[in-house]
Amino acid sequence: MKVISAFLLAKLGGNENPTSNDLKKILESVGAEIDETKIDLLFSLIKDHDVTELIAAGREKMAALSSGGPAVAMVAGGGGGGGAGSAAEPVAESKKKVEEAKDESSDDAGMMGLFD
Repeated sequence: MKVISAFLLAKLGGNENPTSNDLKKILESVGAEIDETKIDLLFSLIKDHDVTELIAAGREKMAALSSGGPAVAMVAGGGGGGGAGSAAEPVAESKKKVEEAKDESSDDAGMMGLFD
């Protein structure tokens, strides 16, 4: 990851074609360990590709992954006009159940009697 970060830092710094020496200088400047095999692997994988195209392709792949939270339910149901409301209803119901459970567990008469 640090090799990719160093490569992107070199690109952001205005170097259109960073070399392995450029990456080594960046990694040395922050005291990071230099792994030449990873640097060589990076350059062999991206030699014929544009970095912006690789980033765009990575974003598309990441968008296809599900994170498993409430946002997934909204994305899955949010395609049409009424889908977002129906996807948000189970989330609202589960929040109400959690609040009710908290109210029941914080009953002053039940627990405080043990310590009086």
